[in-house]
Amino acid sequence: MTRTVQGVPPELSAIQAPVRGLLEGVSDEIRRIVVSDFDDIEDVNEHLLFMRGKLFRPTLLLLSSGVAKRTHEDSVTLAAAIELVHLATLVHDDAVDHSALRRGLPTVNALWTHQVAIIMGDYLYSRAVSELARIGNLDALGVLANAANEMSVGEMRQLASYDALDFTEEDYDRLIAAKTASLMSAACEMGAIAGAPEHREALAAYGHNLGMAFQVADDLLDYTGTEAVTGKPTGHDLRERKVTLPLVDALSRVSEAEDREIRAFFTRVDPTDDEIARIVEIVVSKGGLEYAAAAAQRYAERAVEALAPLPDSDATRALRDAVRYAVDRRR
Repeated sequence: MTRTVQGVPPELSAIQAPVRGLLEGVSDEIRRIVVSDFDDIEDVNEHLLFMRGKLFRPTLLLLSSGVAKRTHEDSVTLAAAIELVHLATLVHDDAVDHSALRRGLPTVNALWTHQVAIIMGDYLYSRAVSELARIGNLDALGVLANAANEMSVGEMRQLASYDALDFTEEDYDRLIAAKTASLMSAACEMGAIAGAPEHREALAAYGHNLGMAFQVADDLLDYTGTEAVTGKPTGHDLRERKVTLPLVDALSRVSEAEDREIRAFFTRVDPTDDEIARIVEIVVSKGGLEYAAAAAQRYAERAVEALAPLPDSDATRALRDAVRYAVDRRR
């Protein structure tokens, strides 16, 4: 029977409680891995570490490692590596998108140059891979390498999409599977490799569906959030002419006049706030937000179902709570 994922979303701090001590070690491990004797790299490192996020992916890795109540000595290093790869993707994305802000703070490309941003993203990737090679965990290295490859191909698919409004729901699903779900799945699978290898397949499936739900929910926030809450301007995706699931669905039901209005909007070099608000109005009126919310819920239910074979433990319960957090968070 399908379980509905509902209720008050838990705070991330509560989800992280079973692994809080290990997470403190992750922060120290990240600093150790990226340290450089080159001042320019150290300057960028300091900025990136200051703006580092909530360590959600390392949390998933450590919880996955702990579902069978076994702790492996490599788990903290694996968690640090997964966060470094995540950070590298954000630095590259900001450079590709020419974004000036990330989590309310200036991006690397805004403070330095796009060239520096690309090089720093590469540096973070290489440090993560080098560290997994150093500890000799080839299974985890293979999982992380596959995820990095998927993310790169996903980014290239997006750049090669010449007409954004021809983007189908299948295209959207393929894109977020590559750009978001692949790394969350890798985090959970790497955690299983470290501490619960008998649950590797189940945790990889959990991470995939969690990542899909997470990204659909994130794309919904672009229509419903505010800059003060999300750390990025509302309508950020529309401003960059990115087509996400709410708009993909709405396009199937718009009138001819609305279709022309949307297509005209996507020719704007620098759309105004009023123009963005009008597109949001159309998407809302056509039920695009409800459709996307239902899709996020379906993925969330699949993520919960994937946890069924796992033993009951604090870590397993936290992974279940992480599903509600991913779908219902406000930032």
